[in-house]
Parts: sequence; C-alpha cells; structure tokens
Amino acid sequence: MIEPHDISAVLLAGGRGSRMGGADKGLQRFKGQPLALHSLERLRGSAAVGPVMVNANRNLAAYEAFGAPVWPDGLADYAGPLAGFLVGLAHCQTPYLLTLPCDTPLFPLDLVPRLGAALLAQDAQIAMAAAPERDVTGQTRLRKQPVFCLLRTELLPSLQAFTQAGGRKIDAWAAQQRLVVEPFDQPGDDPLAFFNANTLDELAALEREGGVL
Repeated sequence: MIEPHDISAVLLAGGRGSRMGGADKGLQRFKGQPLALHSLERLRGSAAVGPVMVNANRNLAAYEAFGAPVWPDGLADYAGPLAGFLVGLAHCQTPYLLTLPCDTPLFPLDLVPRLGAALLAQDAQIAMAAAPERDVTGQTRLRKQPVFCLLRTELLPSLQAFTQAGGRKIDAWAAQQRLVVEPFDQPGDDPLAFFNANTLDELAALEREGGVL
C-alpha cells in the first residue's frame, strides 16, 4: 500500500459555480460549515493523505482560513478541473497526488486506499473512481468520476503539454496514460458517496439525505 505521507491532495474549488447562480460553491454551507471545509476535514479525518491544498480562484482569504495552502489556476478563463490537476501537480512534493472536488461532501472514507491498491496492482499512472449512476432512461450504470483520481506526480510534463496544446478534458488526457478505473459499487458502498451538488436545492436535499436528488 502507498503510505499516507507519500500522497498529497488538492481540493478543487476553482469553478464558476454557474449552476449555483455564480455562487462560490466551496463556501456554501453543508451541515453547518462551508462545503470545502467539510471535505477537507473529512479527508484529514481519514488519515489517508499527507499535505493538502486547495485550488480556488476567488475569495482566496476565505479558503486560506481553512488551514491549507491555496493556489489559483495557472490557466486563464476558468479552464475547468484539469487546471486544478495542473496546479496540484505543480505544487506537489510527494510521489502521488489525490484530486477531489469540493462539491461531493460524502466521498468514501476508503477512497484513497482503494485507488492506491488499484494503481499499484495494475502498475498504472492514474487510478480513477467509478460509481453507479442513473442515466436518462432510469437504468443504473457504472460511470467514471474523473475528478476523483490518484495520480503519479511524474505526469506533470504530460499534463503541461496537453493543456498547452489546448486540452481541457480529464478523460481525454487520462486516456493517454496508463489508467485503471476502480469501481465503488460494492455492498456497503454509499449510493450518495459521489453525488455532487450543482444547485442550492441539490445541496439542501443532499443534507437531508432523504430528499429528491
């Protein structure tokens, strides 16, 4: 297994929040505290990683108050989560980097060891989570969760070249690497673990955990 001190983590909070009316998603409240802080504390409580950092592009002082270094995108115009991957890899001082978004506060506590085991077993460069989701027909299918990745930090030059060429899609970049997809669909896995709250109504429903999502 990969030792926690060999893994850094970057929490992705750099989006526009367009589906929340432009609100800074990471600062919206969930169970009495900002989403980003909730996720940071959940990650720290899992004792699965070492250093943590935040990728944010506004309200930097508010994020800095959470006790982790804050780094804005190095790419212009809110280039998406891959810009946060790039920031994380550029500032990572460990062999591995975990990426996770700020809007999925119920992510699995065993996320890191399961991704790490899959990465080592397949000698992969990226381990990406997948989880069951209902599609438009109502069928439940396993779907990749591309913002939940464990990366080898040796991938920084590859990602720099990809983004400099205009690439912005995580899946497209990941497909160029040795990728393993780890399913989180076992008995006992929380069906809401990877639900991301895109609107304030969805966030309120997720907090109730019994609402219509």
